[in-house]
Amino acid sequence: MKAGLQFGFTEADKEQMRQHGIRQSSVETQMENFEKGFPYASVIAPATAERGIYQLPEDRLQRLVKRYDDWQGEVEKFVPASGAATRMFKHLYTFLQNRELAPEIKEFLENIESFAFFPELAATYPGPLMEDVKQTPEKVLTFLLTDKGLNYGWLPKGLIPFHEYPERQRTPFEEHLVEGTLYAKKEDKVTIHFTISPEHELAFNQLWGKLYRYYEDRYGVRLEYSYSFQHAGTDTIAVTPDNKPFRNEAGVLVFRPGGHGALLRNLNSRDADILFIKNIDNVVPDGIKNATVTYKKALAGLLLEVQERVFYYQEMLDTKKFDEVEQAVFDFLMEQFPGCVSPDFWKMPLELRKNVLFRTLFRPLRVCGMVQNEGEPGGGPFWVEYPDGSQTLQILEMAQLATEEPRIQEIVNKATHFNPVDLVCGVRNYQGDKFDLPSFRDDNTGFISEKSYNGKKIKAQELPGLWNGAMARWHTLFVEVPIETFNPVKTVNDLLRPMHQVE
Repeated sequence: MKAGLQFGFTEADKEQMRQHGIRQSSVETQMENFEKGFPYASVIAPATAERGIYQLPEDRLQRLVKRYDDWQGEVEKFVPASGAATRMFKHLYTFLQNRELAPEIKEFLENIESFAFFPELAATYPGPLMEDVKQTPEKVLTFLLTDKGLNYGWLPKGLIPFHEYPERQRTPFEEHLVEGTLYAKKEDKVTIHFTISPEHELAFNQLWGKLYRYYEDRYGVRLEYSYSFQHAGTDTIAVTPDNKPFRNEAGVLVFRPGGHGALLRNLNSRDADILFIKNIDNVVPDGIKNATVTYKKALAGLLLEVQERVFYYQEMLDTKKFDEVEQAVFDFLMEQFPGCVSPDFWKMPLELRKNVLFRTLFRPLRVCGMVQNEGEPGGGPFWVEYPDGSQTLQILEMAQLATEEPRIQEIVNKATHFNPVDLVCGVRNYQGDKFDLPSFRDDNTGFISEKSYNGKKIKAQELPGLWNGAMARWHTLFVEVPIETFNPVKTVNDLLRPMHQVE
């Protein structure tokens, strides 16, 4: 059977794929994934402080901070920032549709003057603002969210004013610049990379051009800002509920962004020794940044400490006779990354053992902050077992877990920590060569979800998540970090929380 025929792809479809930068073989693999689904992770236990999560006493914390401060190397801060603010304003859009004054709408309207974007709203609104807030709030929200006014619903989160300081309002974009000056500065240079959407390129660049000298002068640094787009070639095909290619009104295939896992290609293009990763909306005002800065440095210090030992054993394995170093390398791996080698290792032939140790030792390294779980939705740290009996630490989303099984639900119920997306990554080997990050992705860890397109039900597929399956074959360390380092803004009302109000 001719390739693609079993899925009903036409020559026009294949040309559309080529124009989109997507390989036909990738689309066919996606179609097969819709048919067979993705396997659940073979989770065996939650990672806890008793097993798998470091807790740092104050003296060790400070030693790790100093280790990072004393180190000189290339550092970059990597911030996924392409997400639109639409979901942040979801309950406001709901009000515009049904005019129901739900509690969260009342909270927003009653506190509208407390938002950092209020001065811009007040300066541009064409009418008696506070009177309309009380009498015709739909007019105010229409002006705030749509192209009839400020169009905040179209903007990315990174460009919405979050915090109001005496001198100016700051967006998350700016807060990340400031954060970078506090923990990602080496030799007075701060390098920050944002992933953004093409439609917002001009707005980001305009804000950067307007403000970068202000922040450079204020913090005495040289800021290096760069950005990239999520590659269209990482988009995934949408299908009907019965797994047939979905087509729009014009009969054209519909492709959707592949989720944050698509940013692995962007991350792979970065060229620093250490990469800090943090979401765009997890920022706080200056008055409470200290914990974030301290723990970011400590995570980096731990990475450097462990990486030094990894490099030592990489060089040993690479340059000495295998039979002289095999036991030492094996012992190190099992001590530092418990369970990472199959229990049957010593039963394997010599050449296979050699291959296993090289493959296991030469991997990227990540240190991930974990906060104690206070009921936030999302992924967390778990122990996963592979068919060969080896075990690794993984960040898993709930969709990767067979929670309908009592045993798995019991494991989930025992979980103590939550993933705030707080990563420090080492992506080189002992010789300074960069790892090819896509080589360490687990392609069996994607997601399938139900969506809608112009009112029609469709199924969508996400690539292995950037800090989930996309890093599944990295060496992983988990560290408990304070809950005050995790302050995401999922809805606009979150900005009313005390931690987002500038004192």
